[in-house]
Amino acid sequence: MMHRILILTAVVLVQTLLPARGADVYEQPPISYSDSSPVNRVSQLQAAIERKELSLQYDPRFGYLPDLLNRLEIGPSTQLLVFSKTSMQRDRISPRTPRALYFNDDSYVGYCHGGDVLEIATADPALGAVFYTLEQEQNDHPVITRQTHKCLQCHGATQTDDIPGFLVRSLFVGSSGLPILSEGSHRVDHTTPIKDRWGGWYVSGKLGSQSHLGNFVIRDRDAPKPWANPPGQDASDLSERIAVRNYLTPHSDVVALMVFEHQTLVHNLIVKANFTARQALHYEAGLNEALGNPSDERLASTTRRIANAGEDLLQGIFLSDEAAIVEPIKGEPEFAETFVSHGPHDRQGRSLRELDVGRRLFKYPCSFLIYSEAFDALPEEMTRYLRKRIPEILEGRGGEHFAHLSRVDRQAISEILRETKPKLWPHGE
Repeated sequence: MMHRILILTAVVLVQTLLPARGADVYEQPPISYSDSSPVNRVSQLQAAIERKELSLQYDPRFGYLPDLLNRLEIGPSTQLLVFSKTSMQRDRISPRTPRALYFNDDSYVGYCHGGDVLEIATADPALGAVFYTLEQEQNDHPVITRQTHKCLQCHGATQTDDIPGFLVRSLFVGSSGLPILSEGSHRVDHTTPIKDRWGGWYVSGKLGSQSHLGNFVIRDRDAPKPWANPPGQDASDLSERIAVRNYLTPHSDVVALMVFEHQTLVHNLIVKANFTARQALHYEAGLNEALGNPSDERLASTTRRIANAGEDLLQGIFLSDEAAIVEPIKGEPEFAETFVSHGPHDRQGRSLRELDVGRRLFKYPCSFLIYSEAFDALPEEMTRYLRKRIPEILEGRGGEHFAHLSRVDRQAISEILRETKPKLWPHGE
């Protein structure tokens, strides 16, 4: 009888601890996304403006864009141009008037020519992707406003694996900029084949004979299928397609696009690892307390959930299943030079930011986001798991998902990380 009571009690407790059906899990404790105060680069800028410690300079042509980028340490050479109507200012977007995106390692800014607002997203160490807008009307006291529900409709649902995350899509787009959703779309990251990337995006640079969907507008929806992008896709700049004077540069750099796609994936995997560990530990603590178990009693499900999310993150960090580059890709030198210069570098001058783009994205296939604040803010239990697995992977004991790392790769990455990120090794060994 007592055994039955304990089982029924456990069932009731499990139902109580789990989020209500239909509720976004990240809106429940321990994450409480919308009710939590972000602490990130953008929120700090917002607070400084509110305290009147600084303001933003207004540019007659671009509004607050140039000074906002300067404050967030985002360079104009990161400019990417997307002409699909897939954002909150869709009425401003078309193949003639694309939306511009600018980014650094943690933040993203969206700009529409003649738009009402600047769109801002940043990787918050505790909350994942946090979204803001800044009105483009000149004001003595410009206001950066946090956005939740409006942005989470796309950036916090199944397309981002049910976390507040970043989303990059490739799809067929008609002459007005409307996506042709009946033809499907691709979520894009470093595993996506080149041939399926950049639908709805402008691409400048050289890709040789490699086909892709960039710079491709469907002007005749009745044309025979499958629709194929015509040859001669390389473009040194985009002045024949858009009024480049309305943008900070005439480019939508192919290498910047590839870095952008990689880092949005890894940002999302870091968030998933963070949330999964916190949610598993929260559930475990509640169950242990309710059943009178020791507070440190570890559930097998907690260990399993942390390991699964940790492995997904490690596969992203080490670029498992990266799509092949069959011919060298060349973008604008300014983006590449600036990106690599940010380091850190080891004593031999090597950096995880060094680009290859001849056969793969990076010379050393390990993500530079391993240095990010979001990675450093992972829960202790997740960090402990990663510190155990990273040396195993770099010693060649990682398993099939890491078989693409050659001995030379593993040695170089290990040496770079031991100098530039020694805390990844137990006791800093």
